[in-house]
Amino acid sequence: MGLKEDVYYEGGPHIGDLIFNLLLGFTVICLPLTAGAITRALWLRYRITNRRISITGGWMGRDRTDIIYSEITKIVTVPRGLGFWGDMVLTLKDGSRLEMKSVPKFRDIYAYINDKLSPQARNRSGALGSK
Repeated sequence: MGLKEDVYYEGGPHIGDLIFNLLLGFTVICLPLTAGAITRALWLRYRITNRRISITGGWMGRDRTDIIYSEITKIVTVPRGLGFWGDMVLTLKDGSRLEMKSVPKFRDIYAYINDKLSPQARNRSGALGSK
């Protein structure tokens, strides 16, 4: 009998990221940033549970990545949008990195994920520039 998987957060990127980048889109030079924000708003979804982190994204939401907490060796957060949302970079045991862009409630989500990590990973993690 399997353990129940409790969902802590399920949803897309923060709406402020889309609004901010749409406003930047009025300047022609920022159009690529606007296109990226629209793509994230349409197809990027996060699902954070007590057992794993699932990220669905890519064109038409066709790519999915699942990470279990024991694979994470470090998390770094970067506040964005006056701190209303933030980016997270998860470093995995194999050295690869997984970016989570425009995460809403990123401080709460960081704390939740951090509680699930090994003590060594907790010691290496933190906000950018906090150490």
